[in-house]
Amino acid sequence: MAQPSGREPDEGGFVGREAERALFLKNLDLPPDDPDRRRRFHVRGDSGVGKTFLVEELKRLARAQGALTAYVDEDTGSVPDALEVICRQFAAQGRRLKPLERRLAVYRERRREAEAAMRAQEPEPASAGSRAAVQLGMGALETAVPGSALLTRALPADLIAQGADRLRAGLSARFRNAEDIDLVLHPEAALTPVLLRELRAAASAVPGMVLFFDTYERTGPYLDPWLDGLFRKGDEHGGLPDAAVVVSAGQLPLPAGRRPGAVELALTPFTDDETRQLLAGKGVVAEPVVAEVLRVTGGLPVLVSTLAEKRPDGPEQVEDPSADAVQRFLRAEPEVRHDVARVCALPRWLDGDVFRVLVGLPDGELDAQYRWLRALPFVGERGGRVRYHDVVREPMLRQERLHYPQRWRERHRRLAAAFTGWREDVADGRDGDVLWADEEWRALRLEEAYHRLCARPAAALADALRLFVEACREDEAEGRRWARMLQDAGDVMDHAQSADWGRELGEALDAEAGPARALDLLLTRPGLDPRGRAAAHALRGRDWRHEGEYGRALEEYDRAIELDPATVLAHYGRGLTLQLMDDHPAALTAFDRADALSPDTGWIIAERAETYRLAARYDEALADFDRALALDPTDAGALSGRAVCRHVLGRYDEALADFNRSLAIDDDLWTLVRRARLRRSRGELTEAFADFDLAVTRAPDTAWVASERGDSYRLAGRHEDAVTELGRAVALDPDHASAWASRGAALGELGRAEEAQADLDRAIALRPGYAWALVMRSRAKYVNGDEA
Repeated sequence: MAQPSGREPDEGGFVGREAERALFLKNLDLPPDDPDRRRRFHVRGDSGVGKTFLVEELKRLARAQGALTAYVDEDTGSVPDALEVICRQFAAQGRRLKPLERRLAVYRERRREAEAAMRAQEPEPASAGSRAAVQLGMGALETAVPGSALLTRALPADLIAQGADRLRAGLSARFRNAEDIDLVLHPEAALTPVLLRELRAAASAVPGMVLFFDTYERTGPYLDPWLDGLFRKGDEHGGLPDAAVVVSAGQLPLPAGRRPGAVELALTPFTDDETRQLLAGKGVVAEPVVAEVLRVTGGLPVLVSTLAEKRPDGPEQVEDPSADAVQRFLRAEPEVRHDVARVCALPRWLDGDVFRVLVGLPDGELDAQYRWLRALPFVGERGGRVRYHDVVREPMLRQERLHYPQRWRERHRRLAAAFTGWREDVADGRDGDVLWADEEWRALRLEEAYHRLCARPAAALADALRLFVEACREDEAEGRRWARMLQDAGDVMDHAQSADWGRELGEALDAEAGPARALDLLLTRPGLDPRGRAAAHALRGRDWRHEGEYGRALEEYDRAIELDPATVLAHYGRGLTLQLMDDHPAALTAFDRADALSPDTGWIIAERAETYRLAARYDEALADFDRALALDPTDAGALSGRAVCRHVLGRYDEALADFNRSLAIDDDLWTLVRRARLRRSRGELTEAFADFDLAVTRAPDTAWVASERGDSYRLAGRHEDAVTELGRAVALDPDHASAWASRGAALGELGRAEEAQADLDRAIALRPGYAWALVMRSRAKYVNGDEA
């Protein structure tokens, strides 16, 4: 959002808002422990009233007193995004929040790892284990699709509520410690204590600290509960430092119950005296002119500043600002500048590259005109991007669209084509699933869709809604950006359908159910075309699979395929679901279809290879793993899967080489445990137990890891150690059938036949038909004299 100008550009002065500035400065001067000191301010008022400009002025005042400041606006889409902005801006002021920076980097890395290839498995029955992949699949994460987001705020709220324990068990197989699991599942809760520690450390070295959160009508839905929590942390994490002040700004009041002690700065248009002061600063003092400016602007700062900039000599030169902002301001400028200002209002933001697309001037003139544009009083700049203030931009767009409809469409098509070209250049041959993880690609795709909607909203809406679904697959914050874009385009075009979709989808994402509610809206109303509806059903199938509702997941995938048989992710997701249901032939058929639709896609081939492995078709699995690794030699999951196959086939040296390569790429818990098994098979017991011990150190509360080490103790003849460790496994997970069976076998070896039979009974009750446990129980019964 560009700032309305109440500042004299050449003099650095600020006009008006004296009471608000004085109150803020007085508060900063109070000692942190003063009972009258306020830690929360909220600036509110209508668009164009000067909220952002006042926030910028308060930031300048705070910096002048030596305070650290950070400014966050609608360019962020989540709390982790906001924390990254705070880190960058503090660093620019010479104060690095290094532990938070490192933790944010780990968060991004771990999240991508979970998205890419999250699959954990328990040992096969022959070693008294069973597959942990089933446990993982029950509420776990999207596997093997680089760039497809499984985590929105890490994961959907309903999924966390219904399957947190199963999710944690699955993530334990992927990440090396509990902190990483918490970071992926609950990033806000994991990152906030680090932020608070760093803020307290920073506060001890500076006179003050002020955090600004602008455009709160848009950022508040996801930032406000978190900010409110910062003030309520109490002794748990120490809370915000006493020296810290939080300032938010938006069109709406704070939600009821938020910070009763907050100071609300309700902005209204300039008073007559403030308007006169601003005009006088521009040299506009003639009373007839001043009176006319007062009449036509109503004291709205951005319009007063715009009119004042041209220093009108008489009232006849002061036109109604709602009639034609450009013509009013640019009357004395060359005609070329009229067109530059009008055409540059079309994009939601522009930089030098967008400017070149829009403005057809020789290279020698472009830079001068761009500098002129950036200095206009209704234009603001942040992060290298230029934006018009809404109060000025909206009437400019309305007049352009109504008076020059063909030119309007042609220019938006030109912009869409430019963003398409830049997007394709960033893609550099990569496919769409990977690209959704690329921030630059996503931003270009978003603006491309915006301009297509502005050119032909009715024709472009269905595709934009489908892309909203894909954005939600990436994460909830990206979905919010697309909902906002839909509403922006609808408002600009006066296209109620687009605007309503954007508003309602945004509200759905902010509700507790999040993406699930948004998908319900899309699938119960007209709007999506068959391809888009197929994408929505496929995404809903993924969510059901995460919750362990495999039957419902298959129903959604089948609907997706019925609507669009070429939906690759529906076939792929169907294959994953069937794999988790142990229906390997059907899973392979689904993966074959996905492979046929998207040949040479590594993550599809690797998952089919894994299914062959689970079906004990090791030669076919090896062939697919080889193919996947030829496409991506750094695929750690495929290396681990191939290593397991080579282990089973007795190719121990090759298996060890694969395990070592995989662990060098991704120090994965499941791979570490499988290497320990291989080393046990090679007779390298010291190395094997070193790996098992390391795995337990990394995941001390993970039942399947304890079961693996306990079973290895049993196979090594360390039966007392086995009983102890397997006892820990069943305490962690009382439904862990293989741990009960293995402990029963160890008890039998110790001559404790009755206890052995009880454990084996429990294992078989949990898994009827468990062949190895049935054999072990028959032995225990024989020892006990039980002939039944």
